[in-house]
Order: sequence, then structure tokens, then C-alpha cells
Amino acid sequence: MIRRAKISEITDILSITKACAVKMQQNGIFQWNEHYPSKQAFLKDIQRNELYVIEENHIILGTIVISTLMDDEYIPIQWLTPNGNSSYIHRLSVHPDHQGKGLAQRLMDFAESHSKKNGFVSVRLDTFSQNKRNQRFYEQRGYQKLGDIFFPKQSEHPFHCYELVL
Repeated sequence: MIRRAKISEITDILSITKACAVKMQQNGIFQWNEHYPSKQAFLKDIQRNELYVIEENHIILGTIVISTLMDDEYIPIQWLTPNGNSSYIHRLSVHPDHQGKGLAQRLMDFAESHSKKNGFVSVRLDTFSQNKRNQRFYEQRGYQKLGDIFFPKQSEHPFHCYELVL
């Protein structure tokens, strides 16, 4: 089941993203760290009704943010569609114990369907340039790589921006 997250679930959500960060670091991918994702980011996501969780048997297994806000870092990117009518995916995570079961695919199916139902013309996101698995994941879903941005608190390496026209 995919549903909106609750403030009372922030601790569980942070434990998932921390476990993901540890697994990525063990694989040489330094994408998430002590600065990101943060409790403050998830609190804002919940306040904006943009944070969703996937759960089974009342246990949260993963998260996704479907936002309407375009981060300033995205301004220089030459997007496929005009700005103003796109959704943005952030903080997609599935607990490492549950990866490989299609949960990330289900979260992305939900995000794309939700975006289409709400009249958005595209879905935009970024993923770490050192995370080849994520790049393949989005490219297999039809996302086009458009350019690079930087988040210095996270890494010296760029993040690739992607867009899917709905």
C-alpha cells in the first residue's frame, strides 16, 4: 500500500534512509550522508503533503517525495517541457532488506500515475552520477538525461537531471 506519510513516522523513515546511505557507502556510492536526507527535509515534505510511504503489514519499507516545487539548482537545466507544470521526485528509498522486490518500481509507477492524474506534463528528478544502478533504473523507465547539477554538501560529483514526458 502506498499512502501519505505521517509526522509520527519520521523516525522510521529516517532509519530507512540511513540504512540506504550505509549500503550505498559500502558500495562506494557517497550520495547520502549526515546532511541529507534530513529530518527537516522530511518534515517539510509532510507539511506540503508530498511525502509518501510504501508499507506492508503496517511496516514502512520505502519512501518517495512527489513535489511541485522546482529547486533553484534545476534552473540552468534545459528541460524537455516548459517550467511550471512538472512534478519532481526526491528521496526515493527502499530499505536494503527489501530491495530487489520491485518496490521502487511500484513507487515510481505511483508517482508517474499521480502526476498524470494531477495534470502535470512531465516528471523530473536527479540522481547521483556515481550511482550507475539508479541511472539504469530511470533510463529503463524512459527518463532522458539532460544535464548536471551540484549539491556541494552531498558530494563533489555531479547529479544527473532526468525528465519523463507523460
